[in-house]
Amino acid sequence: MQTATWMFWNTRRYMVSFLAFFGFLMIYVLRVNLSIAIVKMTEKQTVTDVYGNITYIREFDWDTRLQGYVLSSFFYGYIATPLVGGWLAARIGGKRVFGLGIAVTALFTCITPPATRLSIHLLLVIRVIEGLFEGVTYPAINAIMANWAPPLERSRLTTLAYAGSFVGTVLAMPICSIMAERLGWSSLFYVFGVMGLIWYVCWCYVVSDRPEDDNSISDAELKYIKDSLGSVDDNKISHPWKAMLSSPAVWAIITAHCSENWGFYTMITQLPTFMNDALDFDLEKAGFLSALPYFAMATMLVISGQLADCLRAREILGTTQVRKSFTCLAFVCQAIFMTCTACVLKAEVAVSCITLAIGLGGFAWSGFCVNYLDIAPRHASVLFGIGNTVATLPGIISPVLTGHLVRDKTADEWRIVFLIASGFYIVGAIVYGLLASGEQQHWATKVSCSNNKAHDSRDNAPTDVETR
Repeated sequence: MQTATWMFWNTRRYMVSFLAFFGFLMIYVLRVNLSIAIVKMTEKQTVTDVYGNITYIREFDWDTRLQGYVLSSFFYGYIATPLVGGWLAARIGGKRVFGLGIAVTALFTCITPPATRLSIHLLLVIRVIEGLFEGVTYPAINAIMANWAPPLERSRLTTLAYAGSFVGTVLAMPICSIMAERLGWSSLFYVFGVMGLIWYVCWCYVVSDRPEDDNSISDAELKYIKDSLGSVDDNKISHPWKAMLSSPAVWAIITAHCSENWGFYTMITQLPTFMNDALDFDLEKAGFLSALPYFAMATMLVISGQLADCLRAREILGTTQVRKSFTCLAFVCQAIFMTCTACVLKAEVAVSCITLAIGLGGFAWSGFCVNYLDIAPRHASVLFGIGNTVATLPGIISPVLTGHLVRDKTADEWRIVFLIASGFYIVGAIVYGLLASGEQQHWATKVSCSNNKAHDSRDNAPTDVETR
């Protein structure tokens, strides 16, 4: 089947990826809105009494350390469920797990404003619950892609879905900033919460877990997907836990995942505050400029996914070479630009360097993140759950650490934050470069069930160009 890939309405696999794109978009809008809202919630407001006396008050008088705990609270829930999400997706299907994860998050987003005004403790509980349900989403999409993405379209279909995360951030930063200034911070939670629920209805109506369960798929596309992937009854597969957890290739991906997430979560939670504090931008301007890095990342992610599959399909580079070169080169460049930001904290230089640093993360995601599907396609959802659990630690630690480091909101304090992120990128590049692999691992080729003693040799091997 050779339907043009831009005509996604004629190819169900691209429709699935396209709707997953919007799902990830909603995930990140629902996640990022508090990073914008908290600036408005804690800023000083001028109040003039009847005698002309001017006083300054805050709606929520939270210091930087308390703000750090508020921003990190989401990740306390998020770290608990990726492995559960991967396991559930492998058992009951990624469609339900992915959809419910977003729907419940959207529902709790809608009740955030009244809960926050009642008690900061209620806000913390809600953010933890949102984290719990969002934690299942990334592993779940791997279960879906394992059934829908032919090996030589794996990078482009997966990165198209993931790109929604960064497009969501691009849209959230400026739009939420404008809404917070003109409609009040509460509007961010009501509007986007309702939009998330609308997306869930569309997702349930259109998407199926497997191509063979999709009533709208053509016979030609179904045959193409099944011939590319082979046929395995995933419900009867048991996961080789010991082999997975002792695999150097797995830990290479997890290390890279942690390194990328440290820089990403630091910026996604702190960038509006940094631009407001250190660069003296107002909230609306900070929101627009904060979106630039994520626009660059979304663009780079789609381009790098296409490029990765092109290099593999034409046998210019093997899978291992593509994953290593994309990830390691991106990390080294990100470290350089983060260091430049730390050394020259001037508005134009800082915005340019942060944009390049975050944007190049798109190439890293086309390396390490798709790598879960390369080394063990049948176990990818569980592996991603393990990796995302460990890689959530930066989301918990970074905002709290930043809150303790940036007490006086000076340029020197922010410089330390960027240098720490730079160090994580270097560590990730070294470990991934030494240990990563693009080959399906020996423990992933064994199907643990009585009536599947030998795995289908068509699965992943002949269509993937491996190490060269």
